[in-house]
Amino acid sequence: MMQNRMVREIYKARYMYLMIAPALVVLAVLFYTPIVRGFVMSLQEFRIRGGGDFVGLVNYTLVVKDPDFWRVLRNTLIIGGGSLVTSFVLQVTIALLLNEVIRPFFRRSVQTIIYLPHLFSWVVVGGIWISLLAPNSGLVNGILGWFGLPPVYFMVREVLAQPIFIVTNVWKSLGYGCIIFLAAITKINPVLYEAAAIDGANRWQLVRHITMPGLYSTMLVVFLLNLLGVLRIFDQSYVMTNPAIINSTDVVMTYTYRLGILQFRMDYAAAVAYVVLAMTLVLSFFYFNATRAAVLE
Repeated sequence: MMQNRMVREIYKARYMYLMIAPALVVLAVLFYTPIVRGFVMSLQEFRIRGGGDFVGLVNYTLVVKDPDFWRVLRNTLIIGGGSLVTSFVLQVTIALLLNEVIRPFFRRSVQTIIYLPHLFSWVVVGGIWISLLAPNSGLVNGILGWFGLPPVYFMVREVLAQPIFIVTNVWKSLGYGCIIFLAAITKINPVLYEAAAIDGANRWQLVRHITMPGLYSTMLVVFLLNLLGVLRIFDQSYVMTNPAIINSTDVVMTYTYRLGILQFRMDYAAAVAYVVLAMTLVLSFFYFNATRAAVLE
């Protein structure tokens, strides 16, 4: 009976399914087909001219034994994880602070200023920060010079490379997250604030006991979405990395790009990509299961 009911429902909505069918075909051709083809390639000794001998999990074994892979994975986790945590904390904090601003003009101005970097590509953002940190003509070293300090060669020192990458990543993504949290704050029932104020609650108590719990589900979802991108950093590293700091700023995606596109080791690059995909799915699975109850609320 349940199957008959399902068939009837599908039949009633047949025209809608026909309308979305072209989009599903395009999605299958442009998205799912390359995924399947890439996985097959990772199990082969691939040849550019076509075809390839099946080698099973040999490429995956090489990935696990490759010290360069673990180096770039460590760089990715440090840069991506540091950016994720720092950006998330600042996004929530600034959203809470802006929500307390009484003057709408000042609030909108700050929102616009911090959101602007998100509109720029990494080519622009990378160029801006490389110029700011330049040893001779950069603004940062110019300020250091006012205090009689020698210039710092920021972009050629490995010890500074990862912190710089984290700061620039946070600078670019800060405004977008703030807007999401500010929008979530507007959905909180104002009656709760009025009732708490009548009971004598101060501003900190309102934020702690009403605003923060009201943001909890949004925070979990935003953190999960950002978590999915931790291992997929590419543009920033590709634009801002140079030979002097490559050991600290080379990430998994740029490593995969060099292997597959520049060295034509497409089978091995495909295996690296699927190892990263598996790691992302595992991280997301554990995080989603740990927070599922809160998200569903």
